[in-house]
Amino acid sequence: MRSKKIFVVVSYDIPDDKRRTRVCKLLKNYGAHVQYSVFECHLKRRDYHDMRHRLLELILPRQDNVRFYFLSQDDVARIESLGANRLLPVDKLFYLH
Repeated sequence: MRSKKIFVVVSYDIPDDKRRTRVCKLLKNYGAHVQYSVFECHLKRRDYHDMRHRLLELILPRQDNVRFYFLSQDDVARIESLGANRLLPVDKLFYLH
């Protein structure tokens, strides 16, 4: 049986350049970098938990903020984008690490 994937948008606000760079590099292993501090990730639950655990090891909770927005398949189908960034098909958003 295949593990069900979840679609999550990860955004972050990290004031320290080195920590922000480390977080960005980590997230590139899990999803598509769609805006400066925003990633779209289509993940198996265990990969989401792994990503979350690794982020907790990198950030300083009193200074940094990382948010996870979970979208249903219906929500993902309604995503619109204006400008140069084109929407990626959902099956292209899962990255192995």
